Amino acid sequence: MKVYRDADIEAASGKGAGDENFPVGSFLIAPPLRPHVKAYYDFARGADDIGDDPDLDGEEKIRRLEAYRQVLHGEAKGLTKPEALRRSLLATGVPLERGSDLLRAFKQDARQDRYASLSELITYCEYSACPVGQFLLDLHGEDRALFPASDALCTSLQILNHLQDCSDDLRKIGRSYLPIRWLTEEGAAVEDVLADRASPELRKVFHRLLDVCDDLNRKAEELVGGLRSRRLAAESAVILRLAKRLHNRLRTGDPVAERVALSRTDFLAAGALGLWQGALMPRRAA
Repeated sequence: MKVYRDADIEAASGKGAGDENFPVGSFLIAPPLRPHVKAYYDFARGADDIGDDPDLDGEEKIRRLEAYRQVLHGEAKGLTKPEALRRSLLATGVPLERGSDLLRAFKQDARQDRYASLSELITYCEYSACPVGQFLLDLHGEDRALFPASDALCTSLQILNHLQDCSDDLRKIGRSYLPIRWLTEEGAAVEDVLADRASPELRKVFHRLLDVCDDLNRKAEELVGGLRSRRLAAESAVILRLAKRLHNRLRTGDPVAERVALSRTDFLAAGALGLWQGALMPRRAA
């Protein structure tokens, strides 16, 4: 069996849970489940760091991500984060694919830096974002009939993050997630995100993507009321409210001119309302 070393595979971004837009393994998650959420987050963070390392070429990124996959699936050993997630998933009965599906998206990032259409972008999100929500549902033993609502929320979060980081993604790693077809239709170009401010044409593309997020957020409302776990319902309600707040900020702000981010007030308000909603809404019968 092949043995890898962390030092030969890992890449460091310096990012942690505190840098995320949305709560990661917050106190709302039941204490016995938090170590499993942390194992999943650490794995995803490590793989994402490899995928976004500007000093690695595409083939080297794919090689390292494949090492992650091999260790996760027990075909190799020696990497701390994939081994920790493998133990967690085997212990909880969550499919290993919840981890390796993420790797598929990060490998795609190493090969592809433009997206022709919204459909192509949504397909990417099915692997880059949706496995996270599916992991949480499986971890809590929730009904997989809720996957579509969870996928909607995760896809919305991913697109909002792409809009938030559109300038940095192109400037630092040469990547754009804005649909080329929409850019062409509105008379804009990928490189427009490198200007001092968003042009009217580029803003039309932003608004079209925000319209998509609006629809996805409405679909995601089904998730909160459908969950049996009050803790997970509260966590989901908080995240959905934060998504809506970031959506509204991106509607009026300009992510090309400055970073559009959530404030402490946003987090406090969404937290309070999410806790209330999760605690008081009727739950599905177990």
